[in-house]
Amino acid sequence: MSDQCASCGKADANLKACKACKLVKYCGVECQVAHRPAHKKACREKAKELFDMQLFALPQKRKDCPICMITLSFDDAHSVHMNCCGKKICIGCRYCLPREHCPFCNTVHPRTDEELIKRLSERIDKYNDPDAMVLLGGCYQRGQHGLQVDDSKAFELYQRASELGSASGHSHVAYSYGNGNGTKIDQKKKIHHTQIAAMMGNMIARHNLGHYEFENRNLLRATKHYMIAAKCGYKSSLNVMKEYFRLGFVKKEDFEKTLRDYQAICEESKSEQRDRAAVILGID
Repeated sequence: MSDQCASCGKADANLKACKACKLVKYCGVECQVAHRPAHKKACREKAKELFDMQLFALPQKRKDCPICMITLSFDDAHSVHMNCCGKKICIGCRYCLPREHCPFCNTVHPRTDEELIKRLSERIDKYNDPDAMVLLGGCYQRGQHGLQVDDSKAFELYQRASELGSASGHSHVAYSYGNGNGTKIDQKKKIHHTQIAAMMGNMIARHNLGHYEFENRNLLRATKHYMIAAKCGYKSSLNVMKEYFRLGFVKKEDFEKTLRDYQAICEESKSEQRDRAAVILGID
């Protein structure tokens, strides 16, 4: 990138790069505005390219369960947020160890709906816990644990969680915008939050992006999303990849590589306790 202003040609080491594309630099806002008509097309194309590099990158590896020290699954259905200490542990350690106490901090589990809601509220008030916000939001959305259905309250909690960097929060905000739960339907905001959740490692969001791209006849982009989710151990996306391979949409070598990656990451996060817990909970 040149150290000359793209508009006036002035050379200066303190020029500021275009925030969208990073291709050119400017003296200030006036030069950037003046150069906008000439730069707009190239800027948009480069910005889209940079965004896609982020969107289609594999997410960072998940942390280990603090109890068994085995890698947590990317599938959130296979981990549990503890409402006492805020730790996220695998379903094996939650449901196959003695159930009266938290296996991490030894706090007795809530025995009533009132205790559960109080504990989640305390996690939010004292620690600004985004996972607790998502869980409490779910209780309001579904009218669970003694709460009345309140979509507006649920959406407020999901938004707070997303602002604190919660992938699940972004995913729930996207769902709310898509269905008008607690807010007006807004498809652009739905896709925006789904993309953020996917980039943060939420595989439900990633799978949903694959479906969105397929519905819009962008098969290549849809395949990329499904492939990433399958490589991260998301079974529903692997099943789509199997169907794409059967229909000839995916090359044999690409499908075989995806299948090997799926098997490897599932093996990495596998344990007998987790398998037993999955049977108890009725999940794959």
